[in-house]
Amino acid sequence: MKRILIFVLILGAVLWAQKQPFSIEALYKIKNVSDVQLSPDGRKVAFVVTSYNLKKGTSNSDIYLMNLDGNRQIRMTNNAAHDYHPRWSPDGRNILFVSDREEGAQAWILPVNGGEPYRITDFSTGVQSPEWVGGENKIIFASSVFPECGANSDCNERINKSMEEGPLQAHMADHLLFRHWTFYKDGHRTHLILFDRTNKTYRDVTPGDYDFPPLWGTFSVSPDGRYVCVEAKLDSFPASSTNNDLLLYDLQSGQRTNLTQANKAFDGDPVFSPDGRYIAYQTQKIPGYESDKKRLAVYDLKTHQSRILTESIDNWTDTYRWSPDARYIYFRVHEKGHFPLYRFDLKKNRYQKVADVKTIYDYAVGKKWAVLSRSSVQAPRELVRVKIKEDYRHKKAQRLTFFNKAIEDSMDIRPVRELWISSTTGVKIHTFLVTPHDFDPHKKYPLILNVHGGPQYQWADAFRGDWQVYPGAGYIVAFPNPHGSTGYGQAFTAEISKDWDGEVFTDVMAVTDSLAKLPFVDSTRMGAMGWSWGGYAMMWLEGHTTRFKALAAMMGVYDLPAMYGATEELWFPEWDLGGTPWTNYNYYQKASPSNYVPNFKTPCLIITGERDYRVPYTQSLEFFTGLQKMHVPSRLIVFKNDGHWPNYVKSMPLYYNAHLDWFHKFLGGKPAPYNMLKMIRNQEFGNKK
Repeated sequence: MKRILIFVLILGAVLWAQKQPFSIEALYKIKNVSDVQLSPDGRKVAFVVTSYNLKKGTSNSDIYLMNLDGNRQIRMTNNAAHDYHPRWSPDGRNILFVSDREEGAQAWILPVNGGEPYRITDFSTGVQSPEWVGGENKIIFASSVFPECGANSDCNERINKSMEEGPLQAHMADHLLFRHWTFYKDGHRTHLILFDRTNKTYRDVTPGDYDFPPLWGTFSVSPDGRYVCVEAKLDSFPASSTNNDLLLYDLQSGQRTNLTQANKAFDGDPVFSPDGRYIAYQTQKIPGYESDKKRLAVYDLKTHQSRILTESIDNWTDTYRWSPDARYIYFRVHEKGHFPLYRFDLKKNRYQKVADVKTIYDYAVGKKWAVLSRSSVQAPRELVRVKIKEDYRHKKAQRLTFFNKAIEDSMDIRPVRELWISSTTGVKIHTFLVTPHDFDPHKKYPLILNVHGGPQYQWADAFRGDWQVYPGAGYIVAFPNPHGSTGYGQAFTAEISKDWDGEVFTDVMAVTDSLAKLPFVDSTRMGAMGWSWGGYAMMWLEGHTTRFKALAAMMGVYDLPAMYGATEELWFPEWDLGGTPWTNYNYYQKASPSNYVPNFKTPCLIITGERDYRVPYTQSLEFFTGLQKMHVPSRLIVFKNDGHWPNYVKSMPLYYNAHLDWFHKFLGGKPAPYNMLKMIRNQEFGNKK
C-alpha cells in the first residue's frame, strides 16, 4: 500500500510542480458561490458571489444571474454594500433580496429584465430571510424585536436607541439562555413580520415572549400564501431542551397549530411542498440529545399525520428541497467524508442517491437538472449541474461557474489522499492526508494533525483554508474522523457521548502512530491542532502525552464544571457529559483537562474570542494560566469582537498566520508571511510599503 501511495504522490508532485505554493493571500482571492435559486420556469439560476479584501478586512456580496446551462452570466448588483438572499417572485419577473445599502438590512426588489433595484421596507430592526407570500404584494421576514413592540417599528427603535446610547450599560436576566452564541438577548425576540406592500403596513405574525424561529431555526410559506410554518421552542426551560416544534400559522385568521407537539425531541427546518399538501422537516427521537440521528420526515396537512422517511439511512440528513411536481424530496446525507445528494420518492416509498460530487452545500432542483454549490479539497466552491435521472455512479457534473479558475490555474491547490487506519478500538479511522507544495516522497516533512470539533461532525472532502495554507508552507496535514464523527453510522457518532476521554483518543493516537511510520513524515516534528471540541482534544493531549512537539487549541473546553456553569445551551453538556457537575461529579473531574496541569509540557498556541458564549473565552484563559505556571512555552490570542467562529476576513487571517508562526518555531516549516505584532496592531497591511 505504501508503494502505491508513494507512486500517486510522485505523480501529483510532477503535475503541480509549476504552480505557486498556496498562501493566505491566495485564500482571500477565492470567491464564494452560494444560495442557488432556480427561476419558476426552471430556465434561469440566481446565486450569490462573495469576494474578500484581505488588506482592508472587508467582504462584498452580489447577486448574479445565468441560464440553466451556465451561459449568459450577468452580475445583477454591483454595490459596495452586501446584496444577498435572492428569492424569485412567483411570476419570475422580480427578485426579492436583502441589502444593507440604506437603513441597515432591508428588503429590496430587483427587476430581472432591466431597471434599478429599489428598497421596499424601512423596518428599524432590519430584515432577515424575507420570502414572498402568495403573489407579489406581501412578504414575510424575521426580525429581532421587543415583544411589547411587535411590528411597531418606532417603538422598537426608541428602546434600542435608549439602550445603546444611554449612560447605563447593563444586562439583566431572570431565566437562563439570556445570551446565545455571540449576543445577549436583553429582551429581544425573533418574530415573523408580515409586510403588505400595498398598504405599507407591518404585522407581527408570531406575538409572544418566544423566538419564532430560534437561533439557526427556519420558516416556510405555503405556495398559496395562506400559511407559514415556523420552528419554535415553547419549552418552559429552553436552556436544557432540544424540543423545537413546528408551528403552523394561518395568516388570515391568526390561528396557531403545533404540528409536532407529540414529539418531545427536535423538529425543525420545515419546507412546504409545491402543491401545499406536505411539509418536509427534520426530526429526532431522543429528547435532549442534539446529535441524535437527524431524520427526514413529512407532515401531511390533509391527514394530519407525520411519518419518517429515512429511518433506514444510518446517517444524518439535512438541506431539504422538493421537486417541482412534489413527488420527490431531495436531501443531503453525511456519508464517509462526503455530502452526497439523495432523494425520496413519495410515490414508490423509497430513496436513491442522486449525485456525489464530494461536498454539496446548497442546491436547487428542476425537472431534469439539479444545480449544486459544491467543493472538494482541491476545488473551491463553484456551481455545477447534474442530470437527475442518471445513475449517480456514471454521472458527470457540468461546471457552470469559473470564478476561481485563475487561482486554480496559478496556485498549487493540493490534492487529498484518503487513508483507513486501524485503531485498537476495533475500527478503521477514515483519515484525509494532504502533502505539501513541491512534495518529494523521498524527503521527510513536518506533520500537523487536525482534530475536528462538534464533536459530532465530520471532516469532509471540501475546500478549506487549513487544508491548503499549511501545505503551502511545507507541512503535511492530516484530518481524521475518529469516534464521534458523523457519516459512519449513528452508533459510531453516539459512542463519544459520556466518553470524551476514551475511544476517540485511542483513535487519534492510532492515527498518529500510523502516520509517523510513513517514510515521508518526520516523526520528530509532529504537531496537532483543533477547534472547539478539537480544542478540548488539544488540552487533553497536553496533559496526557508528549508525542507532539507543538499544539494549537482554539475555542477549547478546559474546565468542564466551569464550562457547564457559563455555556448557554445546557442540553449539550447534560447529555454529552452525562448530567450536571453535581449529579456526575466523578466524570466531570476525570475528563477535565484542568485537572492534569502538572503534566503540561508541550508548547501550545491558544486562540479564543471574547464573545464566545458557547465555549466561554475564560476556558482558554484558564488553560493559558496553567501552561504559564508550568513554564511551558505558550501564546494566547483573544479576538475582542468575535465568538466561536471568528470573522472570516477580519480575524481569520491572523488565525492562519498565528499557526504558521507557531508551527514554524517548533516544527520548522516556512516562516509566517506576516509579522504577528504588526497584524495585531493593524499595521501589517495599512502601513506596508
